[in-house]
Amino acid sequence: MKYLEIFSIILIAGISSCKPSNTEFRNISLSRDENIVDFDYDEIHERGYIIALMDNSSTGLFLYKGETMGYEYELLKMFTDSMNIGLRINVTTNLEEAFEKLNKGEGDIMAYNLTITKERKERISFSHYHNLVRLVLVQRKPENWRQMKLHEIEARLIRNPVDLIGKEVFVRYQSSYLNRLINLSDEIGGEIIIIEDFPNVETEEIIRKVSDGEIDFTVVEEDIGLVNTTYYGNLDIKTPVSFPQQIAWGMRKNADSLRTVLNEWILKMRKRPEYYVVYDKYFKSSKSSRIRKRSEYFSTGGGKISPYDSLIKNAATELGWDWRMLAAQVYKESKFDPDAKSWAGAIGLMQVLPVTAAEHNIKNLRDPAENLRAAVLHIKWLQERWDHIIDDEAERLKFVLASYNVGHGHVFDARRLAKKYEADPDSWDSVKEYLLKKSKPAYYNDEVVEFGYCRGMEPVDYVKIIEETFNNYIVLHPDSDITSDSTELTGNGSR
Repeated sequence: MKYLEIFSIILIAGISSCKPSNTEFRNISLSRDENIVDFDYDEIHERGYIIALMDNSSTGLFLYKGETMGYEYELLKMFTDSMNIGLRINVTTNLEEAFEKLNKGEGDIMAYNLTITKERKERISFSHYHNLVRLVLVQRKPENWRQMKLHEIEARLIRNPVDLIGKEVFVRYQSSYLNRLINLSDEIGGEIIIIEDFPNVETEEIIRKVSDGEIDFTVVEEDIGLVNTTYYGNLDIKTPVSFPQQIAWGMRKNADSLRTVLNEWILKMRKRPEYYVVYDKYFKSSKSSRIRKRSEYFSTGGGKISPYDSLIKNAATELGWDWRMLAAQVYKESKFDPDAKSWAGAIGLMQVLPVTAAEHNIKNLRDPAENLRAAVLHIKWLQERWDHIIDDEAERLKFVLASYNVGHGHVFDARRLAKKYEADPDSWDSVKEYLLKKSKPAYYNDEVVEFGYCRGMEPVDYVKIIEETFNNYIVLHPDSDITSDSTELTGNGSR
């Protein structure tokens, strides 16, 4: 039997004396004595962000050319943006670990392609479903399938679930696939050998094993199967093994307010076309999926954020930054386009103004190395402005980033306003409020203001977006090549 030594095995319908019946299996899943933290929507909103438990997959969450993408991720961003709160990601591949993290308060939403089951509803609550999907069998076409006629291929494939009797079917650890195959075994009156893979092996990795011939069968949701058949042309997913099942997000059972707010949003979004555009983008655009999968800038396999990673790492070393922080700033400025030019005349990767480049004797701003050099010199100059004012390194970095975007004079103005109105001038959360107020005459005409009107939303959003991008890079692009801890903008919720 394949992989008998290295996988945990559940034998169904009498193959072994150690096999659990359906009832025994349910009792195992319900016997956990878990403490559930009391942390609902009001507390989440006061904290300022939702923590989503997710996995790094080609549909849920990934990086592509520096951009955070994914079906679950985009829906989450639409939700959190509508609630005016932030989003932080906790990448957790092991589903059992994700359930535990959720109830401990290390996450607020399980944003996986979760099937609603009775067993899971004993442990967590679910949102309204956002999709209905069948489970399908993933199997490999014959080796010479390209030379075969369609009816010859069909003759070699399993089309009736009864033919799974005696076959090994590998499934993701602690997934709903396990229960479905247990029930299927009862329905067909025969023995399916169900083998759980290692806890940290994701569904898409098991699909790859089928394609490579390491195993013969697995089961997945049909939409996930469709995406993966664009990568692996030798796979077949046309055999259903279930009726349509509800796919939803999970929350703590006592998070009633969060569930209410989320359900109201889902019901509204179902009436809007962008809700379905997001689905089509990831599950029906096979050409885009293939392009991403083959790219070296795809986080599930490529290993790079941008074509300029080495240049960014060198520049970050000079600044004493985690290089992913500088990469997040480059992405915000230009999306890694060395030919980008703004309406104000800023040029290149870091959108440097020619006058700034001239101050540092930099001539060719379209050259990525020279552009980054000019930006580093300017950032170092800004750091010197703030070094003796803001003691906390993480806070100081936010002031530096805002100054890069809008000019340090406006940030100093906001700081003076904060001090005048008895807010903390050394806290970015306080100062950003007065940057926002600098667009109002009562504030930009204040006697302590030296630089006048400021469209404060731009630097505030600038810092927020870089913060979110950096935290996404941390969880999706782990890297030991870190130059400093000083660039951590947020707490450990996003780790």
